[in-house]
Amino acid sequence: MAIEYRNTKEFGKAELRDLFLSVGWSSGQYPEKLVLAMKGFKTVFSAWDKGRLVGMICVMDDGIMTAYVHYLLVNPEYQKRNIGKTLVDMVKEKYADYLRLSLIAYESGIRFYENCGFKKADGESPMFITNLTD
Repeated sequence: MAIEYRNTKEFGKAELRDLFLSVGWSSGQYPEKLVLAMKGFKTVFSAWDKGRLVGMICVMDDGIMTAYVHYLLVNPEYQKRNIGKTLVDMVKEKYADYLRLSLIAYESGIRFYENCGFKKADGESPMFITNLTD
C-alpha cells in the first residue's frame, strides 16, 4: 500500500461524505457544506489510496502564533497504518515556527495525540455550540 499525501482543498462531495461517515461523524451528512468548508481552511493535507480519500487533517491559523487542528480523520479500514501520525507530522512541520498548535481530542484519541507530542491541558474544558441544519 503506497499512500499518497496531497496538499489540496479540492474534494468531491461523495469522497468527503464517505470519509466523514466512515468515522461516524454527522458532518458527513452535509457533503455540500464540507466541500465549501475545505476551501475555508488555511491548511488541508489529505491521504489517498489509489484515488480513494482515506484520511485528512484540516487546520485554521492566525497567520503567526496559533494554529488549530479542526479535523483529523482516517477511515477505520486504514487506521493503525501511520497515516494519522504522518498527517500530524506534516502539520507540525508546516507550523514549526508558531507558538501553539492546539486541538480538541475525543477521549478515545488522547493516547494517539500524546504519542504525537500533544499534552492534555489541566483545568481547561472544550466548549461548543452545535447547530447543524440544512
